Amino acid sequence: MNEALLKYMDKFDSLSKQEKQDITDNLLVQTFKKHTILLHEGEIANKCYFILQGCVRQYYLTDGEEKTTAFFTEEQAVVTFSSYSQQIPANHYWVCEEDTTALVGHLDKEQEMYQKFPKLTAITREIMEQDYGKTQEAFATFIASSAEERYLLLLKNRPDLLQRVPQHQIASYLGIKPESLSRIRKRMSLKK
Repeated sequence: MNEALLKYMDKFDSLSKQEKQDITDNLLVQTFKKHTILLHEGEIANKCYFILQGCVRQYYLTDGEEKTTAFFTEEQAVVTFSSYSQQIPANHYWVCEEDTTALVGHLDKEQEMYQKFPKLTAITREIMEQDYGKTQEAFATFIASSAEERYLLLLKNRPDLLQRVPQHQIASYLGIKPESLSRIRKRMSLKK
């Protein structure tokens, strides 16, 4: 899986080939089986993840019902900043929806890596800023959109999710019931 990591790191011109190799050699890559829970509600997130292959779902339990709020797939970071950096209990779960291979970061190891590879700080910051911007935009769009518009955006921006996760989780992610998702899909197929 180091090949996937090296390929991803090729995006960063500020690192030399040797620096990329050294960083890769110092990172922990782990594979998790489908249904592995990476974080439970109430736990302190002492790890963060960067998905190389697979899918992780974030959900909350509300009155015994799972409310899906995010799917993390290839080249996405899975981190809860409040729990991870402030060491407070998380209020959600992370579960692998597929067999998943990820970089696994630990807070103490992360600081060590930044000292050893100073350029990594700027790269991490750039990745976080881009991710934060995308998250803000997605949240604003979600709030301002109808259920059908949210589904169309999902089809446009993340069509792979429809083949990777169960429909009831897609419905939850869109903020609707599975029956509503079925009606939207049926209406759309009739329009074609």
